[in-house]
Amino acid sequence: MTRHIAPFDNKNQPIVAEGNDVVPLTYFNRVILQPGDTHQYRLAKHESCVVPVIGTCSVSVDGEMFDDIGERKNLWEGMPNGVYVPVDAECTITCGAQAMEIFIAGGVFEEKLTPFAIRTSDIDKVQYGSDDTKTHRKIKHILGQSNVDRRGRLLVSELFTVGAGGWSGFPPHKHDTDRLPEETRFEEVYQFRFNPDHGFGCQFDYLEDGGMGSPHHIKSGSTYMIDHGYHPCVAAPGYEMYYFTIIVGETSQSLVQYFEPTHAYQIDTIPGIKDMVAKFK
Repeated sequence: MTRHIAPFDNKNQPIVAEGNDVVPLTYFNRVILQPGDTHQYRLAKHESCVVPVIGTCSVSVDGEMFDDIGERKNLWEGMPNGVYVPVDAECTITCGAQAMEIFIAGGVFEEKLTPFAIRTSDIDKVQYGSDDTKTHRKIKHILGQSNVDRRGRLLVSELFTVGAGGWSGFPPHKHDTDRLPEETRFEEVYQFRFNPDHGFGCQFDYLEDGGMGSPHHIKSGSTYMIDHGYHPCVAAPGYEMYYFTIIVGETSQSLVQYFEPTHAYQIDTIPGIKDMVAKFK
């Protein structure tokens, strides 16, 4: 199975289903709803998070109702909302007054916790990098450090390049081995968007320090699965890049990234990157 899944109409069926061959810990679905439509799902072994991309919905989790989830007209403006859905919970999403796009992120976990809503005030924001270093970006953490005591090993964020073009996931890093304090093992899934929509970028992956890999041409709607290796990406000049990130730990709640030694010195030259790293822990 390829790591890159080209854009396609998934018809509300999982893009990365339970038990995927590449990232078996991870689940991802993209759901499109019209006003009044509903979408139901239940993941027997995954905790999950419902995140409206655009529009407003209500979300019922085992009968507990969370209203007015989502407030954006498009993903480039405003803040995300979400609802945490525990393992083996029955979830029903009901679309509000306008058509909706919704992302559902999931990760394998063993314990059934308590559902909760993530509102605008709960989003943990960080901005780092610079225009000069072509690394300027902002991150909106939906499930992360601020709610670590309420979730399992599922991390969910939205990442944006700031400006027109530039690098993300740089310096190159990986998180495919549990070997504290240097690194923890997490699988990862990205869903990309570009502004304007006809923009594009490139996702790299390679396995060894100083190694070579296969670059992948990414467009709006591309999905990328990461089970091991280094994985920086870049947006073409003139385009802003967004990607929805699902990061699932095999044994740890805290993501510890290992930076490729050849490029790791740039941690000290890119403004704010140490704060970014700390927010994922």
